[in-house]
Amino acid sequence: MIRGAVALFKEKGFHRTTTREIAKEAGFSIGTLYEYIRTKEDVLYLVCDSIYEEVLERLSALPTQAGTLEGLKIAIRHYYLLVDEMQDEFIVMYQESKSLSKDELNYVLNKELEMVAIFENILHACRKSGECKLSEDAVKLAAHHLVVQGQMWAFRRWGLHHDIKIEEFIKVQTTFFLQGIQGNGGKA
Repeated sequence: MIRGAVALFKEKGFHRTTTREIAKEAGFSIGTLYEYIRTKEDVLYLVCDSIYEEVLERLSALPTQAGTLEGLKIAIRHYYLLVDEMQDEFIVMYQESKSLSKDELNYVLNKELEMVAIFENILHACRKSGECKLSEDAVKLAAHHLVVQGQMWAFRRWGLHHDIKIEEFIKVQTTFFLQGIQGNGGKA
């Protein structure tokens, strides 16, 4: 149901997609679909939740070399490859999450913060070991930067895909990021 909904939301947008179309795409009858959901917004919520759960599960399972730049590079690479694999899901989630209720949107945004926290923890460990020169205050911003920088691959693929492949994107973006955290400690 989630994959079908993502495809329809991407193609038609959330508001123009009907629950009947979602049911058909999922191979359900409309009655069966309504056994799982009450509204189309419930499907969107499930889509967003599923995306974050998959990202969090896969990032949490990374083999890390705690407190090392090599471990950070591995985490960045895995995350950016995950964004590449789930481009459609990321685009739908960010374009359509505004249609969620306030409580559902808060839940989704908290999931985003959990994803950022994975990189915060890695960066704190690198800072503690002396591998990076970020100030304590700059770690949170750097973690957000890393997450958004990776999502750029999904959001800007229309302008990038002819000129650069994912491996080159990872290499260049990782270099940009590492140069920033090894410099002046996040001070302007």
